[in-house]
Amino acid sequence: MGKTVRDHLVDTLEELGQDQFKKFKTKLNAFPVREGYGNIPRGRLEKADALDVCDKLISFYREEYAVEVTVEVLTDINERELAARLRRATGTGSGGKGQQPEPSDSATGKEGSGGKGQQLEPSDSATGKEGSGGKGQKPGPSDSATGKEEEHFVDRYRVQLIERTTPVEPILDLLHATVLDNEQYQTIRSGSTSQEKMRKLYQLMPSWNKKCKDQFYEALKAKNRFLIEDLEGN
Repeated sequence: MGKTVRDHLVDTLEELGQDQFKKFKTKLNAFPVREGYGNIPRGRLEKADALDVCDKLISFYREEYAVEVTVEVLTDINERELAARLRRATGTGSGGKGQQPEPSDSATGKEGSGGKGQQLEPSDSATGKEGSGGKGQKPGPSDSATGKEEEHFVDRYRVQLIERTTPVEPILDLLHATVLDNEQYQTIRSGSTSQEKMRKLYQLMPSWNKKCKDQFYEALKAKNRFLIEDLEGN
């Protein structure tokens, strides 16, 4: 499988030298984000490494806008080559996917043929002959069923669960001796922060089957019910 947006973000941030990475975090903290978004607090960026910063970017801004913010901040610190490579790799960034839908909608009003082209799409999905066949509804379920990060709840919300799950020990206790052996249990508990413990737990996940992920989900739901309800409501 190809690289995800998160992979490209991590690769890009790891290309920065120590001084440039520090500049990046300083600029990121003060970056003028869109209305409705907030800046990542300085205290959560100071000791963060590339993986931590990437997780926070996606948690705060979602993938597409996280790329756009990263591209702009890289440009501000004169890392234009890295910014251009990230934009090419993801197909987004400044003026990328995150912004195109709105301008294209308004732009079609200027051209008659453009406006008609947009009306045909909803009429196709609304027609009884073709819409009743399921074409208008199938893309939703199939997208979620085949999405790169949506095969399971714990995969889809990986970043949010790493960032927001605390405490982690009660969840580990429920997984001990079923999903986790004693060595894995002790290794994860040795993490210094909740985020580090969750990241160690996720490192084991490639070897899990669906039953293991289901048990993890049930443990999260039992010990962090409000977090799970919040994520499920999004």
